[in-house]
Amino acid sequence: MTYPLNRAQALALTVPGNDLDAYMRAVNAVPVLSAEDEQQLAEQFYYHQDLDAARNLVMAHLRFVVHIARSYTGYGLPLGDLVQEGNVGLMKAVKRFDPTKGVRLVSFAVHWIKAEIHEYVIKNWRIVKVATTKAQRKLFFNLRGQKKRLGRLTQEEAQRVATDLGVTADQVKEMEGRLGAYDASFDGPTDQDDDNAVVSPAAYLHSDNSDPADLLAEQDQQERESRQLGSALMALDDRSRDILERRWLADQKSTLQELAHEYGVSAERIRQLENNAIKKLRNAIAA
Repeated sequence: MTYPLNRAQALALTVPGNDLDAYMRAVNAVPVLSAEDEQQLAEQFYYHQDLDAARNLVMAHLRFVVHIARSYTGYGLPLGDLVQEGNVGLMKAVKRFDPTKGVRLVSFAVHWIKAEIHEYVIKNWRIVKVATTKAQRKLFFNLRGQKKRLGRLTQEEAQRVATDLGVTADQVKEMEGRLGAYDASFDGPTDQDDDNAVVSPAAYLHSDNSDPADLLAEQDQQERESRQLGSALMALDDRSRDILERRWLADQKSTLQELAHEYGVSAERIRQLENNAIKKLRNAIAA
């Protein structure tokens, strides 16, 4: 059981560079461990914290990480990044591996490798996260395979997938919609001559009233008018002010007839008092 690489070279192998082909040739050149050698190395690390033993366990299983990472290339993410995340999972698995359980490291490590790759895919596949809960993550990684066979899911197919995955049919349909969506660049280019071109959000989310100076001027104008309105209301006689407040400002607005009955005048007189009061307010605000 020999490992011709020194520690620095071994560490470099856990971080794929730009030349993936060279990296894969290097990891494939590392000898495969026999069950006896693996057990011996695992025990050395488990009982004695022998870091060289742990390093050798990691090195011998890097090729397995590449094999798993290749199955996730359909998400459009760089294979090198997937491999690197999988290597993190492999190292976590080696740290937690118990050689007394009677299983091979590869069987134990697959969970940790996939977990790290899954986390990376979820965070980087879309700008907007498509899966945050445990049920959504399960759907994300299983529904894509189902859709390749079924196309767009009918309600019966969605229910069948839901039963298989232990979720609801509504969750299946929601995730199907998320998978079918796309990320749009906020200020991406648009083709004005193409009727079918996708318009970037920047083209229609722009506010014509976004200048801070304009916003401040508008705020000052509103505050000034509010003060003028308050002063004008206080300048009215009590009856006119009461009529305006109950006709325009109260939650439960009064009718002309109700006010006429209360003040002992005609509804037409109440209307005249209301109109006169409104004119006074307008003149005060315009001044």
